[in-house]
Amino acid sequence: MTVFPQPASDPRQAGAHDPLLELRDFGVAFPGRDGPVDVVRGIDLTLSPGEALGIVGESGCGKSVTWLAALRLLGRGVATRGAVRLQGMDLTRLGEREIARVRGGRIGLIFQDPTSSLNPVQRIGTQLGEVLALHRGLRGAAARAEALRLLDRVGIADAQRRLGQYPHEFSGGMNQRVMIALALAGQPEVLVADEPTTALDATIQAQILDLIRDIRAETGMGLVLISHDLGVVADLCDRVAVMYAGRIVETAPTAELLSRPRHPYARGLLAALPTLTGPRRRLTPIPGTVPSPEAMPEGCAFAPRCPIAAEACHSEVPALTYAGQDRRAACLRLAETALADAVLTPPAMSALAEALS
Repeated sequence: MTVFPQPASDPRQAGAHDPLLELRDFGVAFPGRDGPVDVVRGIDLTLSPGEALGIVGESGCGKSVTWLAALRLLGRGVATRGAVRLQGMDLTRLGEREIARVRGGRIGLIFQDPTSSLNPVQRIGTQLGEVLALHRGLRGAAARAEALRLLDRVGIADAQRRLGQYPHEFSGGMNQRVMIALALAGQPEVLVADEPTTALDATIQAQILDLIRDIRAETGMGLVLISHDLGVVADLCDRVAVMYAGRIVETAPTAELLSRPRHPYARGLLAALPTLTGPRRRLTPIPGTVPSPEAMPEGCAFAPRCPIAAEACHSEVPALTYAGQDRRAACLRLAETALADAVLTPPAMSALAEALS
């Protein structure tokens, strides 16, 4: 992975008031036919100690790419710019050996597909032993005892026998529990969970979410939860960042975002959710699709799909600005959307736009 030259900055020490993890003006570019193509642009995010941050958006919005690139997991040819700081230490400036100690050690990861993430030709005990040796220096009987404790902690019964089995001998939900055990083995300060309940049935999904919640309560670690499922995010997260086309378009405390979203895209996501109570209503999908990074429209990337877009939205890129206490939004019509207190469906937003014009 290539790292763009960084501007000179004053050295600083991690202090008591530093965020646990922060991304500053972070960007990611993939190689294209005519040069690098920006797929993530200008990401500014912070994670406080013990906080749970949800990252939501449609597929293709850059959620997973942002965090995989931040941890230097996308390989050569991918370029990044900006800073990724863990308690003041810029991870983009670390060598390969140093970043390898951070990944799996100070920052644990749970990937989308546990079956393909685990080594199919190594026993579970061997894979746990490697992590324990690398990040905590445990070997032999001490490593085995800790591996047994980890499997028991994530709810895998008969741990003695399970350590000698291979990933194909586990169900999808059990493999996800093994992934969580691997992520916890290094005693991380931050856990990045990328769609941790994908392809699991509702019962197993609830068990995995309860497990993550309990572990957070016990350890006090920070959590970054990447998901397209707003229900999962509402269940686990203190704060939410909504991504669209490689940018953050809104950040807010979870309850605030779910009750009064400010950005039209966030409103559209909520309008497409079914309700369990009250009268039945037709779901309102957001028209169109997320634009390709190689064919990004001018101005606001959401403007072609936005029911309240004005002429300026097609030429001016909105900045992420103040939109209320502890919240930011990137919309040129932020003042107009503030007039609506309830979640508006796209037709209702169209009516609002006509009334304001």
